[in-house]
Amino acid sequence: MAITIKNSQDIEKMRIAGRLAGEVLDYITPFVKPGVTTDELDKLCHDYMVDVQGCIPAPLNYAPPGHRPYPKSICTSINHQVCHGVPSDKKLKSGDIVNLDITTIKDGYHGDTSRMFIVGEGTIQAKRLCDITHECMWRGIEQVKPGATLGDIGHAIQTFAEKSGYSVVREFCGHGIGKNFHEDPQVLHYGKPGTGLKLQAGMIFTIEPMINAGKRDIRQLGDGWTIVTKDHSLSAQWEHTILVTETGYEVLTVSAGSPPNPLAP
Repeated sequence: MAITIKNSQDIEKMRIAGRLAGEVLDYITPFVKPGVTTDELDKLCHDYMVDVQGCIPAPLNYAPPGHRPYPKSICTSINHQVCHGVPSDKKLKSGDIVNLDITTIKDGYHGDTSRMFIVGEGTIQAKRLCDITHECMWRGIEQVKPGATLGDIGHAIQTFAEKSGYSVVREFCGHGIGKNFHEDPQVLHYGKPGTGLKLQAGMIFTIEPMINAGKRDIRQLGDGWTIVTKDHSLSAQWEHTILVTETGYEVLTVSAGSPPNPLAP
C-alpha cells in the first residue's frame, strides 16, 4: 500500500474523527474505577460513539488477515497485557493499570488514540511506568516535521525508555491512518536517527509506544488477540494520531481531557 498524502479536505475530516476519539476517553474517565468490568467500559464507549457521536467503533468485527473478527468496540489492556486486550467480565481492582484504546470512524475517516488509567491507588512503580511511557510518546511526537525521518521518532522513544530502565516492544508499531484503519508507513518505536522514510507535510500516522517494565518479549493469548509480556511484567501504552504540517506537527486526537505534553515549556 502506498503512503497517502492527505489533502485539506482529508485533514479536516481527520481532525473531526481524531477529536471524537479523544472525547470518548474523556467521557469514560470517571467510570474507570475499582469494581467496573471492562465489558461495562466497552458498552459505555460503544453507546457513546454510536448514539452520541454518530461514529462507528472501528475495532468491532475488524479482521486483518490471519485474525478472527475482533468481538468488541474498544481494547482494554490490563497490567501485563501489552495491547489488544479483549473486554470481559473481569472486574478492575485498585492498583491495576489499564490502557483503553479507542478508534472512531466518522464520515469514513479514522481517529485512533489510547490512554493509560490507574485504577484506585496505584503503586509508585506503576505510576512511573505510565508517566515514562507518556513522555516516550511525546518525545517521539516532538521529532515530527518535514524532512525528519521515522528513525528519528523511534530513536527518541527507545533511548528515553531504555535510559529509564524499561524496554520497547518491537513487534507492534504505529501506522498510517486515514480512510483505512491501518495504512503505510509503519512507525517503529525504536531505531537510528536519520534512517527510514523522510516525513513530508500531509502524512498522518499514529505514534503509540508499548513500554515494558521488564523484558521486551511478548506472547499472544489463546483468544487470538490479547498480547502479554512473557515475563508477566507491567506494560503501558499511549497513543495519538499525528499530522505532519508544513512547519512541524499537529496532534489530531487531543481533547479537553488529554493529559498535557510533559515536554511543553
